[in-house]
This record gives sequence, structure tokens and C-alpha cells, in this order.
Amino acid sequence: MKRRHFLSSGAVMALACGFHFPAQAQVINSSDAINKAGRQRMLSQRIAKAYLQIGLGVDLEQSNRILDASLSLFDRQLVELKNYAPTAEIKLNLLSAEKIWLSYKDILLGRAPTTADAKKVLQASESLLEIADKVTQLLEKQANNRAGKLVNISGRQRMLSQRMAKLYQAIQWGVAPSDANALLEAARKEFNANLTLLEENLLNTRQIQTELGLAKQQWTYFDHAIRQAPDPRMRQQYATTVATTSERILAQMDIVTGLYQAMKLD
Repeated sequence: MKRRHFLSSGAVMALACGFHFPAQAQVINSSDAINKAGRQRMLSQRIAKAYLQIGLGVDLEQSNRILDASLSLFDRQLVELKNYAPTAEIKLNLLSAEKIWLSYKDILLGRAPTTADAKKVLQASESLLEIADKVTQLLEKQANNRAGKLVNISGRQRMLSQRMAKLYQAIQWGVAPSDANALLEAARKEFNANLTLLEENLLNTRQIQTELGLAKQQWTYFDHAIRQAPDPRMRQQYATTVATTSERILAQMDIVTGLYQAMKLD
């Protein structure tokens, strides 16, 4: 189960990511910055999820592709955000994120997953999430418009889908922190609340409502899997369901986030 490391072409990475691979080589406006910073939050969790799935032997080929593509995308977007940073405070926080990111990558690269390293990966993913979320919030505050708020909330749903999957797989592998079940339930409740908030948003277009509906369908399958009582006979099946449905939720919420980003709102 040795890790493979390679850089794919943009098209292959887009397929591996399971969501639209950003075409812009730079941040084009404040909503794009919030979207990309929010995507960094998601990637901090998705990378850990993929690592854990490789360790568990869950959906191995796809999990390897996801990990490679996510590492590359995080690197690329970090450079773009640093180049865009509109304030000294945001720039400083991005430099802090870069330091954590380099330590995180050092654990991930060059060796097969182990339970000891998995615990380090989980810790690093939490630290990176915290700073990435701070950058996203600062960018939303700087933008100070309705579009930025909607992009942040819908983008956060991407992160929560990956966070729940990460915590679930960590529990399955026996490497989760003692509060993992509580963290998983908190993420569940936040995802549900945010989904309701977005569904009830009066600014939604028909397309946004349709895409949210598709995300909700996948959420039903995902939620069922993560709420099942532990059963060794079903562990691999549920772990695979969590792996695949978390990717589908991510894909749908990335579409929704892009649609909110495209809206011209003050």
C-alpha cells in the first residue's frame, strides 16, 4: 500500500478532485478569493481523509488520486492567495498557513500511512483548518458584501463534508482523538443548519435550488452511513459509502459556491 506521488495534468486532476478544477491562474476578485480560501479549508480536511482511507484500504486508487490532486491544488491556491492578499493581516496569516502546510506535507510525503503518522496528520489538519478558516473570514470581512457571505457559507459546506468523512475514517482506523464523536456530531448539525439556511435564501436562482437539492440527496446517504452503530461486518461498506458520498456532496457544493460567486451582489 505504498503511496504513489505524481503530478497529473489539469484535466486528470479535475477528474480526481471530483469537482470543477479552477481555470484561473490568479485571484480575480474578492468573491474568488473567498471561494479559494474556503477551498483551502476543505483541502486541509480532504487530504487527511484521503490519507486515512489509504491507510484503511478504502477505495485505494481513487483515494491516492484525491490525495495527489489535493496536495497540488493546495500548493497552487496558496501562491495565488499570497499574491492577492489585500491587507497586511491577511498576508501574515497566509504566511502562517504556509508554515503549517510545509510541516503537514512533510508527514504525508514519502512513506506509507501508519497509525502513528495518522495521528500527526489529524493534528496538522486541525491546525491548517483553523488558520485557513481565519483567512476566509478576514477576506469575507474585507469584501463586506452579500455575495461574499453566501460564498463563505456554501464553501464551508465543502469543508464540513470532508471533515465529517475524515473524523469517521479516523474512528474506523482507531486513530481518532477522544472527542471525535462529539466533533463529528457538531459538524453534522452545522452542515444541516447551513443547508437549510441556503435552501431558504431568497436570492437563489432555479439552478442553485436544483444543485442544492442534489446535494441534499447525497447528504441523506452520507448521513445514514455515519450514524450507523459500529459493526465490524459492515465497516468496509460504510467506510466506502462515506468516501464516495463525501466526494459527491463536495462536487455539488462546489458548483453551488461557484454559482454564488458569479452572482453580482453588493
